[in-house]
Amino acid sequence: MAQSQLQALNPKTAGRRSALYSLISYQIDKRHHVSVKLEQLELPVFARFASPVPFNLPVLAVTGLEQRKPKLGRKNMGWITVTIRIVCLFTLLWSVNGIGVNWGTQASHLLPPDTVVRMLRENGIQKVKLFDADYGILKALGKTGIEVMVGIPNDMLASVGGSMKAAEKWVAKNVSEHISSNNVNIRYVAVGNEPFLETYNGSYLHITLPALSNIQSALIKAGIGSQVKVTVPLNADVYASSNTYPSGGDFRTDIFDPMLKIVKFLNDSNSPFTVNIYPFISLYTDSNFPVEYAFFDGNATPLNDGGTLYYNMFDANLDTLAHALQKNGFGNLPIIVGEIGWPTDGDRNANIEYARRFNQGFMSHISGGKGTPMRPVPIDAYLFSLIDEDEKSIDPGNFERHWGIFYFDGQVKYPLNLGTTNSGALIPAKGVQYLERKWCVMKPSAPLDDPQVAQSVSYACGLADCTSLGYGTSCGNLDARGNISYAFNSYFQKNNQLEKACEFPNVSVITKTDPTPTVGNCKFPIMIQPFYESAGRRFGCGQVPLPLVSVLLLLLLTVVQL
Repeated sequence: MAQSQLQALNPKTAGRRSALYSLISYQIDKRHHVSVKLEQLELPVFARFASPVPFNLPVLAVTGLEQRKPKLGRKNMGWITVTIRIVCLFTLLWSVNGIGVNWGTQASHLLPPDTVVRMLRENGIQKVKLFDADYGILKALGKTGIEVMVGIPNDMLASVGGSMKAAEKWVAKNVSEHISSNNVNIRYVAVGNEPFLETYNGSYLHITLPALSNIQSALIKAGIGSQVKVTVPLNADVYASSNTYPSGGDFRTDIFDPMLKIVKFLNDSNSPFTVNIYPFISLYTDSNFPVEYAFFDGNATPLNDGGTLYYNMFDANLDTLAHALQKNGFGNLPIIVGEIGWPTDGDRNANIEYARRFNQGFMSHISGGKGTPMRPVPIDAYLFSLIDEDEKSIDPGNFERHWGIFYFDGQVKYPLNLGTTNSGALIPAKGVQYLERKWCVMKPSAPLDDPQVAQSVSYACGLADCTSLGYGTSCGNLDARGNISYAFNSYFQKNNQLEKACEFPNVSVITKTDPTPTVGNCKFPIMIQPFYESAGRRFGCGQVPLPLVSVLLLLLLTVVQL
C-alpha cells in the first residue's frame, strides 16, 4: 500500500503565487515494513488556504500507521519518527494560530455544555476563551484537546490580589484539578476582563497587577507555570495615538504607569498581551466613521502612515498597540486578539449581512498568516462570540445580546467559513430540546389604546429581551400589534411558557399559530428546554434556579395587578 500526502512547509506563504511544500510518501510492504521519503518542491498556489485541515492530513495518516503497530526495522522507524516530527512541527505552527471563540454564559437558557463542546469539535474549533471557570463547562472540555483560557471575573480581583492563599486556592480548584483529574488543556488564565475600562473609574487599577502576580506565583507553585500562562484581556482604549496614525501609538496617559508595570510583568513571565478590538463599536459611537474602513474588502481609502498603508481599522488598531509596545521596549511581546466580531441585531449597523461580511473578511484576512505591517506574523484570535446571550447588560447598546455566530439555541445565523470544516460551513448544535410550539401574543380583540398595554409591554421588556425591536433591527418593521406580541412572547418564553407568564390583564392570549412574519429576518423564537447541572453550576439571579425566579416575578406581577 503506497500513499502520498502534500504538506505546506510554510503556511505563511499561502497567500503568495507559489509555496514550498514537502511531499511525504510512505509505503508498507507485505512484511509490514515502512519506507518513508521526504521531498521538497515549489508549487503554484491556486487558492488561499482558508483551512488548516489539509495540513493535518499527513499527521493523521502517519499516526494511523503507527497505531497498527507494524514490525518496523530500526532504520525505517527512524525515518518515520523524523517524518512525524517534521509534519507535527509544521502542523503545530499552523494550528496554534487557528481561530478560537469566546464562550459566554450570560443567558437565561443555556445549552448543555456537552452539546456546545460537540458543536465546537464538529466545527473544528480548537481554542475557547471562557469568562470564568465553570465546573460543568471545564468538565465537558476534558479529554478533547481543545485549548482553554479560563477567566477570573473582575469582582474576584481584590480577593486573589490581596491574598496569596486565595490565589493558590483558586488555582488548585479551577486549574490544577481540571488538568490532573480531567485532562483539560488549560493554557491561559485571564485575570480580569477589561479592568481598565474608563467606565470603571479606576476601580481595578491598583489590584489587577497584584492579582496577576499572585495567580502566576500560584501556577508556578502548583508546578504548571510553564504550561499555563497568565494574561489580562484589555480593551483597545488602554492605548491611543498622538497623531491619529498607528506610529503615534502609546498607552493612555492616565494609566501609563500601571500599564507599563503590567506589560513588563507579562514580558518577564513569557505571557501574552491580550487585547479586544471592535471596529463595530467605532461605527456605533461615531456617525462620521467611514463604514468601509471597518471591513476587509479593501474598498476604503487607506490611511497612509509614513508610506505604510492601512486599508482597514483592525490592522491600524493592532499596529497602534504594536507601536506602543515597541516604544516602551517590549516590541516582541506576543499579542492575542481576545475578542473580535460583529453583532447581528439591536442596531441599524448590527445585522446579518454586516456580521457575515466582517467575520468572513476577518477569516480571509488572517488565513494567509501575513499579520499586520508592524506584526507580519500569524494572528492569534478569538471570535466574539460563539452563542447569543440574552442576559448581557444592554448599557453599551441593545446589540450586546447578539454577538454570537450561532443563535441562543446553537443554530447557524449565516454562512461563515472558518476554514475548519470539510464543507466550509458552520455545523449547528445537534439534539437541541425545545419547549412546546406555542406563543404568547396580543389578544386580537384587545384595543391598542387599552391602558394595560403600555405598562404590560414595559414590564415584559424589562424582564425579558426586546432588543430585536426598534429602528434598523430584525423586527423593526413590525406594526404596533406585532411589537406588543413580540414583547409578550419574549417574556413568556423566558419563563418556560408558564401560563401565568401570558396573563397580561385582558390583552394577551396563548396561540399555537406561529406569529413570525413570512418576510424578513424577524423571528418569534421558541425557547429551549432549561438545563440544570449538578453541583458546581451557578444559576445567576442570586443563584436561584430560573423557575423559582419566574414564580417570584409572576407573583409580583399579580400583586401589581391587584
